[in-house]
Amino acid sequence: MTSAHAPVAQPTFVRSDFVVLGAGGVAVVLAGLAHYLEWSGAVAFVLAAVAVTLLASLVGRSVEQLGDRFGPGATGVLQSALGNLPELFICLFALKDGLVGVVQAALIGSILANLLLVMGIAFVVGGLKHGSQAIDSTRARTISVLMLVAVVAMVFPSLTDQLHTPAAGHEKALSMIAAAVLLALFALTLPASLRKGNSTGMAGEVQHEAPRWPVGLAIGMLALAGVLAAFVSDWFVAALQPAMDSWGVSETFAGLVIVAIAGNAIENVVGVQLAARNQSDYAFQLIINSPLQIALVLAPALVILSSLLGFTALTLVFAPTLVVAVFLAVLLAVVITVDGESNWIEGASLIGVYVVIASSFWWG
Repeated sequence: MTSAHAPVAQPTFVRSDFVVLGAGGVAVVLAGLAHYLEWSGAVAFVLAAVAVTLLASLVGRSVEQLGDRFGPGATGVLQSALGNLPELFICLFALKDGLVGVVQAALIGSILANLLLVMGIAFVVGGLKHGSQAIDSTRARTISVLMLVAVVAMVFPSLTDQLHTPAAGHEKALSMIAAAVLLALFALTLPASLRKGNSTGMAGEVQHEAPRWPVGLAIGMLALAGVLAAFVSDWFVAALQPAMDSWGVSETFAGLVIVAIAGNAIENVVGVQLAARNQSDYAFQLIINSPLQIALVLAPALVILSSLLGFTALTLVFAPTLVVAVFLAVLLAVVITVDGESNWIEGASLIGVYVVIASSFWWG
C-alpha cells in the first residue's frame, strides 16, 4: 500500500524544457537553412544570433540539472565557464576570418555590457520593486578587486604600446605572457570558487529545484549544445560582415554591442530575474562573474589558441578608447557596490554611462 506521504516522482522534462529544446532545434535548423541557402546577410545573422542564445540557454539548463551532484561551488564555476562557450566559438571563427577588431571589441564589450548595462538593469528592476537591496560587501569587494586586477593585466599591453615603452613592438610576446599570468591567476582562485556556496551566503539565498535529469542526460545535452554551438557560431560569423554592411555599423560597434550582448544574453536575463526576486547578492555575483571569466579565461585562451591554431593572432593591444572605457566600467562597479547595497538610481546611472560609451563607437 502506497503511503499518503510518499514523494511524487518528478517528470524528467517539464514544459520549459520542451520550449527550450523545441525553440532551440527550430532556431538551429533555420540558421542552417539561412547559411547554406544564402539568405540575406541580416536575416542569416539574426537567426544565427537567436540560435546561439537558445543554445546558451540549453547549456545553462544542463548545468543546473547537474545540481548539487558536484557541489554548488563547482556547479557555479561550471555554469560560468560553459556559459561563455558560444562566445569562445564565435571569437575563434572571427579570428579565422581575420576579424581581430571584432573580437577585441567583443571582449571589452562583454565586460562593459555586464558591468554597466546588465548590472544597471538589475539594480533598476530590483530597486523599483524592493527598494535598496543588500549585497555582501565583503564578497563584493573581493570580486570587484579581483576584476580590477584581471582587467589591469588584460589591458596593460595596450598601455605599453600607446606610451611607446621599450616593450612596444613586442605586443605578441607580452600578450602571451599576460595570458599565461591570467590563466595562472584563475587556477589559483579556482579552489576558493569551488568551495564557494558550501556554507551560508549565496547557496542559502537561492532555492534550487531538485535535479530532474540523470547525470548522463545532462552531460549528453551539454555535449550536444557544444557541438551545435560550434556550427552555429561559424554561421554567425559568416553572416556578420554582410549584416554590418547592410546596417551600416562599424566593425567596432558590431563587436562591442551586438556580438557581446548576443553571446551573453541568457546569463544577463537570469541576473535580472534574480534581482527581481530580491536575490540581489546572487544576481550581483552571477553578473560580475561573467566578465571576470572573460578577463581571466576567455581572453587569454583566445590569445594562446589563435597562435596554436594558426589563425590571425590576437594580441591584448586594444584601442585607447576601449581601454579607458573598461577601466571606468570596473571602477564604477567597485565604487557602487563597495557599500554593500544597490538602488535604482545607481542602476539608471550605469545604464546611462553604457549608452554614452556604446553610442561613441557607432562610427568606429
